[in-house]
Amino acid sequence: QLQLVESGGGLVQPGGSLTLSCTTSGFTLEHYTVGWFRQAPGKESEGVLCISSLGGSTNYADSVEDRFTISRDNAKNTVYLQMSSLKPEDTAIYYCAAVGGWYCSGDGGNYDSWGQGTQVTVSS
Repeated sequence: QLQLVESGGGLVQPGGSLTLSCTTSGFTLEHYTVGWFRQAPGKESEGVLCISSLGGSTNYADSVEDRFTISRDNAKNTVYLQMSSLKPEDTAIYYCAAVGGWYCSGDGGNYDSWGQGTQVTVSS
């Protein structure tokens, strides 16, 4: 059974940093593409970043350009979302999702498995 568990969320001040982890089990991560999505209160879910099974990454949210980075450690079955220069508008529940193969997508409908999400709140 494929499982994804997000961790690392919390309360951070504007300008601060957080690193989210997506720890996977039940499948061989190296064969899967993983995306990070977020949903802010009252807004639709949006794709943030994706990292392909081949290692390449794609940014789907212009607002996080140069502030967020995605990486993966297949040996640890974990994908990371490194967030810096955080803004109040980054406040959301962050989810990771996985799909077999190498193709990245910013459409959540293309992913098979999802984690339960982790709350990130950016506030002074």
